Amino acid sequence: MSSPNDSLAALRKSYERAELDETRSAEDPLQQFERWLTEAIDAKVPEPNAMTLATVAGDLRPSTRIVLIKGYDARGIVWFTNYQSRKGQELAGNPFAALQFHWVELERVVRIEGRVEQVDAAESDAYFASRPLDSRIGAWASPQSEVIDGRQVLVKNAAIAAAKFLLSPPRPPHWGGYRLVPDRWEFWQGRASRLHDRLRYRREDGAWRRERLAP
Repeated sequence: MSSPNDSLAALRKSYERAELDETRSAEDPLQQFERWLTEAIDAKVPEPNAMTLATVAGDLRPSTRIVLIKGYDARGIVWFTNYQSRKGQELAGNPFAALQFHWVELERVVRIEGRVEQVDAAESDAYFASRPLDSRIGAWASPQSEVIDGRQVLVKNAAIAAAKFLLSPPRPPHWGGYRLVPDRWEFWQGRASRLHDRLRYRREDGAWRRERLAP
């Protein structure tokens, strides 16, 4: 029986769905991002809001995980999580991170880099209150990134939190939002013959400079 490893080198895909041209892309990267995100949602790609978050620990060891974008504007990209998790601890020690969206069906990638800050308490409270009840209970039940003895720990914690807070669990003090303030964006569009389109936007003297990168 052959293993998956036997065929990996032979896997090929020709990227031919679209192109990314400097003259047609937005001058502001946030506008370009909104355009692509809207197209991903309209195309019904699976979880268009999912993004990879990369952080770096104090020992310079990087780590990644998937989080969900919950908002964006001129201030940056927002997601919510446990501040005491591994990512939270790494961001506390090194408040710089990278995000990546990969919309496979559209043959597109967006990469975003910048400084990360916590959103204010009012914004975290408002979003937490909008979550389904079971998600609010879950925020209390999970000591995220800690070693636990088994799933029964989560089930027990959830039952305790549900009995304590009933239908109105407040936002845990260890849970809230982060905002990545971009200083660099990159938009990647797959093209034929591996001659992909890559446009980078970077901050320069308070304005965005748009550049084409070799694929």
